[in-house]
Amino acid sequence: MRYYISDCHFFHERMNSAMDNRGFSTLEEMHEYMITKWNKKVRNGDEVMILGDFSIGKGTETNEILARLNGRKFLIIGNHDKYLQDRKFNQNLFIWIKDYWEAKDNKRKVILSHYPIMCYKGQYKFDKDGNPTTYMLYGHVHNTYDEIIINDFINETRQRKRIIKDSESEITVPCQMINTFCMFSDYEPLTLDEWIKVDAARRQHLVTGTINKM
Repeated sequence: MRYYISDCHFFHERMNSAMDNRGFSTLEEMHEYMITKWNKKVRNGDEVMILGDFSIGKGTETNEILARLNGRKFLIIGNHDKYLQDRKFNQNLFIWIKDYWEAKDNKRKVILSHYPIMCYKGQYKFDKDGNPTTYMLYGHVHNTYDEIIINDFINETRQRKRIIKDSESEITVPCQMINTFCMFSDYEPLTLDEWIKVDAARRQHLVTGTINKM
């Protein structure tokens, strides 16, 4: 099984009182909750794609967290992953570390980047039944006003019609951008299918009043 998650921000105590307002009373409480949620879902043979900002801790601290988490872990580098430059960090705890990745997931293509890519490769791709075949998974923006902007872009793009390859008439653009922010899944890594459902439900009810400031 393959899972995705982003912006865990281990060791980032400020996430409890500002920006995310996660609400945990201590950093240790946040860590234990996140680790428990992760390990209840992920088995050791599973793959977990981490879309950046895993930890702001030092190398040895981050080693300890990674060692406690189930699964084969892969990292898409985020702007806060400074522990990668720490000589005491064990990079072998990740299967690989990349800035960007394109892959297949159950006959669908996934574009993985820490930063949202609004004009991503495969944005216009769909199957013979009109279903999108490419998904752009991202992180970085958490649940902020930037996510409102992205949501507006998605909605506007999906309303536009044009003739594209394999279409006989004008069709709407199947723009599929999914924010894999850990709080949207209650800190559980999710499969692509699970993220598709979570994202659709969340965007349907996305309003300014529920978004945190940067």
